[in-house]
Amino acid sequence: MKRLVHEMKEAGKTTYLEVVSLSEEEGLRGAKIAVEAGFDILMGTVFFDSILDYLKEKPTQYYPFPGHVYSHPSLLDGTIEEIVSHAHLLDSKGVQGLDLLSYRYVGDAPRLLREVVKGTNVPSVSAGSIDSYQRLAEVWQAGAWGFTIGSALFDKKFVPGGSFLDNTLAVCAWLEKTDPSELDQYLDYQEQMK
Repeated sequence: MKRLVHEMKEAGKTTYLEVVSLSEEEGLRGAKIAVEAGFDILMGTVFFDSILDYLKEKPTQYYPFPGHVYSHPSLLDGTIEEIVSHAHLLDSKGVQGLDLLSYRYVGDAPRLLREVVKGTNVPSVSAGSIDSYQRLAEVWQAGAWGFTIGSALFDKKFVPGGSFLDNTLAVCAWLEKTDPSELDQYLDYQEQMK
């Protein structure tokens, strides 16, 4: 992992490690791995002050999960207002960003993402279950700073029958050719096709 991080940084990349942990002990272990390996940003973990305190004097930034996260694979519940309030609290404590499990939310995911982005001053990354161009468009339209895609690439959700690389390149091509000013039309069209 250290060698990969080093090579990525040599290529001018920002490095991210997402740790899905629900306990303080696991979260601290993930933070220590992120620092030891030289990652720029630790994403994930249920928030604990001890993790933020550990990272304060380190070069690794902290993007924890806002809201009530539980189970594996992770789920997010609570009201939108509760999650936005928690995101705002984390922002005020000094985290550098948020790892929002938008599409693992048990309610209206696009609305949740819009409200968290609007209610905080740090970057919001939409993580978990981004498995369609529709969801990519919703994330973009909500104003999220970024997103993660994991199993959807392995499960060939963007290019059925294609390889992991084919799926990755298809997402990149969609992002490069999509005009943000046309997202409303795209989402309206997708809704009509249902």
